Amino acid sequence: MSDSRQDCRNGRSAILERSLVILFAAFFLIASRSVDAAGWKAGVAKAVITPEKSVWLAGYGSKRAPDGKLHDLWMKALALEDSHGRKIVLITSDFQGVPKVMSDPAFDQIQKKFGLKRDQIILTFSHNHCGPRLGDDLIDYYPIDPDQVKLVNEYTEQMITRLVAMVGESLANLAPASLQQSEGITTFAVNRRNNREADIPELLAKGTPLVGPVDHTVPVLTVTRPDGKLEAILFGYACHPTTLSFTKWCGDYPGFAQLELEQTHPGTTAMFVNTCGGDQNPLPRRTVDLCQKYGHMLADAVEQTLKKDFRPVSPTVRTAFETVELPYLKVVSREDLATAMQDNHPIRARWAGRLMKQLDAGEKFPASYPYPIHAWQLGQEMLVIGMGAETVVDYALKFKGEFGAGTWVCGYADDMIAYIPSRRVWEEGGYEGGSNLFEYGRPAFRWNGDIEDHITTSVRKLVKQVRN
Repeated sequence: MSDSRQDCRNGRSAILERSLVILFAAFFLIASRSVDAAGWKAGVAKAVITPEKSVWLAGYGSKRAPDGKLHDLWMKALALEDSHGRKIVLITSDFQGVPKVMSDPAFDQIQKKFGLKRDQIILTFSHNHCGPRLGDDLIDYYPIDPDQVKLVNEYTEQMITRLVAMVGESLANLAPASLQQSEGITTFAVNRRNNREADIPELLAKGTPLVGPVDHTVPVLTVTRPDGKLEAILFGYACHPTTLSFTKWCGDYPGFAQLELEQTHPGTTAMFVNTCGGDQNPLPRRTVDLCQKYGHMLADAVEQTLKKDFRPVSPTVRTAFETVELPYLKVVSREDLATAMQDNHPIRARWAGRLMKQLDAGEKFPASYPYPIHAWQLGQEMLVIGMGAETVVDYALKFKGEFGAGTWVCGYADDMIAYIPSRRVWEEGGYEGGSNLFEYGRPAFRWNGDIEDHITTSVRKLVKQVRN
C-alpha cells in the first residue's frame, strides 16, 4: 500500500474519531442540561414540641418547673431531593440538647421507615435554655425526682415518634423548588471568655471594642417554588440562646427571629441552626425586651440578605458521615469518684454517686466518646459541616477559611455531648476548655488536648469525599 493511501485512511480515521468525540460530548451536554433542568425538590414539615406536662426546663443546673409560655416551641424539617433522586433531611429544633438516647432511636426508625441512612440526616438543636429536658441530657444537673424522670422519659419517647412522623411528612411534601444562598451580619454575639458580662453595658456605652474571636455572619438559604412562593428560609448564627433564664417556654432569640420572619412572609417556614456558638453569649441579657431585640436583629439581618443577589445552588448533593473517637485526658477512678461524692458542688456530687453505682455494678468506663461529623456538598456552591455538641467559634472560623465561600459550619448536631474546645481554648482552660466534663455526665473531667486534631482530620477526609 502506498504511503499516500495510508495517510488518507489515517486522516479519515482521525476525522471519525473527532466526530465521535464531538457527538458524545454533545450527548452528555444535553443529558447534563436535562438533569439540571429537573432541579431540586423540597419538602417542609413542622411540629409543636411544647410540653403538655410539667417537664422541667433544661439547663442552668437547677430545677425549673414551667409556669407558662411566651410562644410555642417547634421542630422543623427540610427535605431535599436532587436531580439524581438523592435525598437529605435537615431537622431544626428549639431543644436545649438532644442526647443519643433520643437521636439514635430516631435515626434507626427513619432508616427503617424511609430508607435514609445516617449520612442523609442532620438533627440540630438551637441549645435554647427555655426548652424542655430530654432523656439523659445533663442528667446530673437536676435534683433526683422519680416523678420527673418518668415525665422526661415519656416526653422523650413522644418526641422520637413526633420527629420520625415529621420527617415522613417532609418527604411526602417533596415538590419542585430552587435553592439560593447568601449571608448577612448581626453583632449581638459576644465572646464570653474574653469579656466580663458585668462590664459589657459600660463598654458598649463608651464605644470600647469588645475582644475575642466571634462569627457574626448570618448564613441564609432560601427555598422557592416555581410560582415564586418563598417556601422556607434556613438561617444560622453563632451564639448561645441564653438571653432568658426564667421558667416560661420560649425559643429565646432564635424563636423570636423565626416568628418575625414567618409573620413577615406568611406561609413561609423559618428554620434556625446554631452554627458554632459554644463560647458566645447574647450580651447584655436577662430580659424579654433584650431577647425580642436580638431576635429582631437576627430577623432583620436575614431580611437585608433577602434583598441582595442570591447565588443559586445547583441540584446535586453528596453526603458523608462518620463518628470519630474523642479521647478523654484521664478516665475517672473509684478514688476520684469517692472524693467527688463529698464535694459541696451538687452537680459533681450527683455525678460521682451515679458513676460509682455503675462501677459497683461491674461497668467499665470507655476511654473516649464517639463524636458525630457530617459533610454535605450541595452543588458546587454550598458545603454543610455538621458537628456534635457545643463547638466553640474557632471551628467555624477555621473551616470556613479553609473550604471557602458557601461553607456552613454547624455545631449542636445529632448529640449534646459537652463543650468541644479548640486547642487554643483547651490550653487556656476555663469553663469551655477545662475540667467540666462531669457536668455532661462523662466519665472524665477533661478532654485530651488533641481533640481538635481528631476532628480536623475527620472533617477534611469527609469534605474530600463529597468534593471528589
